[in-house]
Amino acid sequence: MGHRRNSPKRGSLNYLPRARAESIIGRIRNWPDYQGPPKLLGIMGYKAGMTHAVIVETKSTSPWVNQEISIPVTIIDIPPLIVFGIRGYKKTPYGLRVVDQLLSGSLSPDLGRRLTIPKNYKFEEVVKRFESRLPEMNEISALIHTQPKMTGTSKKTPDIAEFRVGGGSVQERYEYLKNLLGKEVRARDVFSEGAYVDAISISKGKGFQGPVKRWGIRILQNKSRKTVRGVGSIGPWHPARVFYTVPRAGQMGFHQRVEYNKRIIKIGEDPKEVIPKGGLLSYGLIQRDFMLIEGTIPGCRKRLIKFRLPVRGGKGSVNPPQLSYISTDSKQGA
Repeated sequence: MGHRRNSPKRGSLNYLPRARAESIIGRIRNWPDYQGPPKLLGIMGYKAGMTHAVIVETKSTSPWVNQEISIPVTIIDIPPLIVFGIRGYKKTPYGLRVVDQLLSGSLSPDLGRRLTIPKNYKFEEVVKRFESRLPEMNEISALIHTQPKMTGTSKKTPDIAEFRVGGGSVQERYEYLKNLLGKEVRARDVFSEGAYVDAISISKGKGFQGPVKRWGIRILQNKSRKTVRGVGSIGPWHPARVFYTVPRAGQMGFHQRVEYNKRIIKIGEDPKEVIPKGGLLSYGLIQRDFMLIEGTIPGCRKRLIKFRLPVRGGKGSVNPPQLSYISTDSKQGA
């Protein structure tokens, strides 16, 4: 008898059910316990593409310490974000509940594509009402929208999101946000080069796939009964049911994923430093600020990516990496 080959399925069961995400924009469910002066705990931008860079390795445990190494980097297009509102929450036995909301007195006309802009908005009266209810609040969040016309996404409708403000007291957080209301927030105002962040995104969708592609099971011999690209047995007669651990066909991709501790290699303001010859494939031009993130990030080009301060404490020092070279070679032979 020949050797019996063992080929277990790939893929973690921790991600079940592998259903499509509810929204194309990722959802942040947890925030770090930030201690310090009040600041935004995250920002968002659009995935533009990838390239590679050469940096000097600083990790003391690396065999290439103090030597130049080539690393893959993801280019994130982050035009200035606009804070258009403040929202206050109180803690209840059923979770956080909204106490009150304050919108900017001068909202961008483009925001009307996403939500209904209130007419005859009495800003001063709402400020007084909001400030009178501050003692009830336990958390303060900022309502932020993007400026997609400054990106290569060809979008006109801004994306909106809510980001927690951490540090200081509730009163200090409110004063911090009140000064930002209606103004722009840039990537350098929240993060710094060398720091670690968490990336929240929706992965690239691959549609309905069979168990071979979805779970990596072995293809059966061509004389197999009924099927070749299927699992050999879906289970015993008793118990008379199919277990959830059996590899089955279904949705693959378009799942929400969180990648922890991604290092920021560079925060730049001159797009010419990173745009390759021939332009970014399937994206367009970067017009304003950008970030280079070490490694890959889930999602396709033009997808909105949310970044927050790390909930797992980062991975050591936050010294800016010594950047020697950023590849601008053509990705299409131009």
